[in-house]
Amino acid sequence: MKPDIDSLNRDTIVAFIGSIFDRRGDEEYLGEPVTMGEHMLQGATIAERSGQPEEIIVGALLHDIGHFTSEFGTFTMDDTEDRHHEDAGAEVLERFFPSVVTDCCRYHVAAKRYLCATRPEYFKRLSDASVHSLNLQGGPMSPEEVSAFEQNPNLKQIIAVRYLDEAGKVAGMETPDFWHFAPMVQRMVDRHLSAV
Repeated sequence: MKPDIDSLNRDTIVAFIGSIFDRRGDEEYLGEPVTMGEHMLQGATIAERSGQPEEIIVGALLHDIGHFTSEFGTFTMDDTEDRHHEDAGAEVLERFFPSVVTDCCRYHVAAKRYLCATRPEYFKRLSDASVHSLNLQGGPMSPEEVSAFEQNPNLKQIIAVRYLDEAGKVAGMETPDFWHFAPMVQRMVDRHLSAV
């Protein structure tokens, strides 16, 4: 069910996202060997351990939040059309987070298409589920799409989160829970809302 994002504010958004991880984090992730929650926590943990800036850590943590907030439900390997979870997630995040975090969510699917078009070795990294979703999402970008995508001012961060997306699929990897990252998430919210 789609959340009532109008009822959320600076003081409730982080708890709302945390409740999603707590309630729905154990849901299957597209046939991968990890759950949805594990996948996002792994990306954030890898980013944190490698000394990435907070915007990348939070971007990795929240990039797939649209799988939970989309009114269409979670994507499965049986799907025959794309559900545009990236747009559903960005819709929730854009009121509360800087554009770099929102763009890491909104464009992580496009980043996969971009990397498959511009870095042929990247395709070899994709799991079967990622290849399946890539086909539903339009396949590798055309040269015109590549050129347009490269104009995004947050391209570097989007690509970084895309690589973390592929890395966050390790069965049995130990990670902290969402609440470890919650103060960082709140800092990103406060920073953004103080600037607008």
